[in-house]
Amino acid sequence: MDTSLTLLILVVVAGLAFDFINGFHDTANAIATVVSTGVMRPRTAIIMAAMLNCIGAFFGTAVASTLGKDTVDSAVITQTMVLSAIISAILWNLFTWYFGIPSSSSHAIIGALIGVAWAAAGRDSIKSEGVEKMVRALVMSPLYGFFGAFVLMVLLTWVVRRASATKVNFIFRKLQLLSSGLMAFSHGGNDAQKTMGIITMALIAYNKNWVSLTPDGKLSVPQWVVLSCALAMGLGTAAGGWKIIHTMGSKIFKLRPIHGCCAETAAALVITVATHNGTPVSTTHCITSAIMGAGATTRLSAVSWGVTKRIAWAWVLTIPMCAFVGAVCFYIFRAIGL
Repeated sequence: MDTSLTLLILVVVAGLAFDFINGFHDTANAIATVVSTGVMRPRTAIIMAAMLNCIGAFFGTAVASTLGKDTVDSAVITQTMVLSAIISAILWNLFTWYFGIPSSSSHAIIGALIGVAWAAAGRDSIKSEGVEKMVRALVMSPLYGFFGAFVLMVLLTWVVRRASATKVNFIFRKLQLLSSGLMAFSHGGNDAQKTMGIITMALIAYNKNWVSLTPDGKLSVPQWVVLSCALAMGLGTAAGGWKIIHTMGSKIFKLRPIHGCCAETAAALVITVATHNGTPVSTTHCITSAIMGAGATTRLSAVSWGVTKRIAWAWVLTIPMCAFVGAVCFYIFRAIGL
């Protein structure tokens, strides 16, 4: 077996491992609120999220095309570069999972790709227009999540203002089953596509004829890539990342069903629009900021801003740290002859 094919196999395996860890790391995105409010049992919620994550991954490949085509010049991409980026993103996800910090797999893989490309082929190999579009979406989507949940919570609070607390809880316990399902579906639709884009990038590096373009200029992601990434994401979600579930579900704000429903609905809508536009966003940032927005309607002091400060630092550091680690991985792999 030639070296380039061996590297391609390594990249595919590492990519699916990243997808699994992404699902494991981001289980909290879909179920932290529904578990913390007592609407669903943890194991039932995880099974639901795993199934809907997997199903969501089959609905479109626009995000995969954006990540695979608009981040780095395909003419300079090598298997070693892609492998280095994946390893960097995996290490960061495991690091933040260990400390129970919600962080972004999107930030991680984009930052890693930037660092690896810069180290391997210089700054000009980075497609600045595409990267700026993605970074802009990564920055703006949490703000949309925060204010979307805030406004929705204010509106619903006004609508149910004359209802008893018992009745409100009963209604929104039912509605939260739908909102958590929508959140899980939208998460799978956006996050699984990131790994699809990475693997497709590796296929292009191995043989450009293996991947074609659609009539509208997007990458045509092979069906086996879509299926394998969907399954890896679903299996990872089924494994469950309990530390982050605990952080998001109880340490930011003490949620009630109405808060959980508003947060999930607002975050899912932001993610769905981004997926439709082919833009990778951080599902973790969207739901975390939406929880903050829903909680802030009670009173600003109700939100544990000390915990959110720690989360914010992880958000800020993810891209530069993953870029640095990705570059280091690339230099190590090149030094050993990969």
